[in-house]
Amino acid sequence: MANPKEWGSIRELYRIGYGPSSSHTMGPRRAAEIFRRRTPDAPGYRVTLYGSLAAVGRGHLTDRVIAEALAPASCEIVWDEDAPYRHPNAVRFEALDRGGTVRESWVAFSVGGGRLEDEGGPIPDGPEVSYPVGNITDCLRWCQAQRKPFWALAAECEPGLWDYLAEVWRVMEGALRRGLESEQCLLPGGLDVPRKAESAYARAQNLGGVMREQSLISAYALAVAEENASGGLVVTAPTCGSAGILPAILHYFSTSQDASEQQVLRGLATAALFGMSVKANASISGAEVGCQGEVGTACAMAAAAATQLLGGSPAQIEYAAEMALEHHLGLTCDPVMGLVQVPCIERNAIAAMRALACATYALLSDGRHIIPFDEVVEVMYETGRDLQSAYRETAAGGLAEVWRRRREQMQRGGPAD
Repeated sequence: MANPKEWGSIRELYRIGYGPSSSHTMGPRRAAEIFRRRTPDAPGYRVTLYGSLAAVGRGHLTDRVIAEALAPASCEIVWDEDAPYRHPNAVRFEALDRGGTVRESWVAFSVGGGRLEDEGGPIPDGPEVSYPVGNITDCLRWCQAQRKPFWALAAECEPGLWDYLAEVWRVMEGALRRGLESEQCLLPGGLDVPRKAESAYARAQNLGGVMREQSLISAYALAVAEENASGGLVVTAPTCGSAGILPAILHYFSTSQDASEQQVLRGLATAALFGMSVKANASISGAEVGCQGEVGTACAMAAAAATQLLGGSPAQIEYAAEMALEHHLGLTCDPVMGLVQVPCIERNAIAAMRALACATYALLSDGRHIIPFDEVVEVMYETGRDLQSAYRETAAGGLAEVWRRRREQMQRGGPAD
């Protein structure tokens, strides 16, 4: 069982900030801000990005956000795709004097969801919170012993939680609305991916039954994912790359199923417990375990929230989350051109629809099943560590490599396929 203190706060899981990547944008920006505060008089900095941060940092705007955080001092960015440290998202900051001599240095790790660590361990930025649990099995036991739902555990452990979750929901809704209202322009980055949420939402209005339901959820997820890809204000749930899945499900229940704001906030609290458990016992970093840690975890969180909103028991909620994560096992992180666009945006839409399917399936049962959520988390972590680095957010394999080969062939004058 994980140390309960490792769970941290829900405020560290649901971070409000600008996309496109929590591990490559939010985390490095925060690390740069910390180092700037430590060395406020330095006239210049040298920042070395390692591993995945170097491999896809340009597409994720890593260099830009670091330079902004260290301004007005000069900033030299060094790109090194080797991964010499314990985590592939490593960054070394060096404060320089006017002669270029290093005055102070610091190595930080952006471990997913905007969370930072260094050689001394996690760097908290939320309130000191202690959960009396180490995994979801412990949560289920607590629910049974206390005769209370999942969300009550979060409420008891985190004073002022509802005010914060209300702000989280406001930002999620804002990103979703902006995404639905944005015209079909191209997303930045050079891949020429058009926004699709507005047209998808319009077409969904003309459908009926299950097709309308699925199309609406898909459009909602696209809206947030496209906002994230354009650098808009989003909430990590649990990462920026998977930020559209949970809001899509919650917005669907709010608008199509008349869920109250209180019910939505309780759904957010329950979803957070599953996200924090994955973060504490495995990883939500695409650079460490692939996209199964991002989209898979987000789908599990959304499935848990949906099952609760449909009146499911704690056992059924756990079952839905287990299925959602289980059926994303082995999912690679292979962003084309290092951008959080292809296949990331579509994955948000598909995973959001899958979350509701998992909730529906779980409600057909009494919640009993063979493999518990916590064991799937263990398998996910083992699977992720076994993945070659080319499939862990380096844009060196998978879909990214297929696209690169095709582009090179076209540039040589050959056929596109």
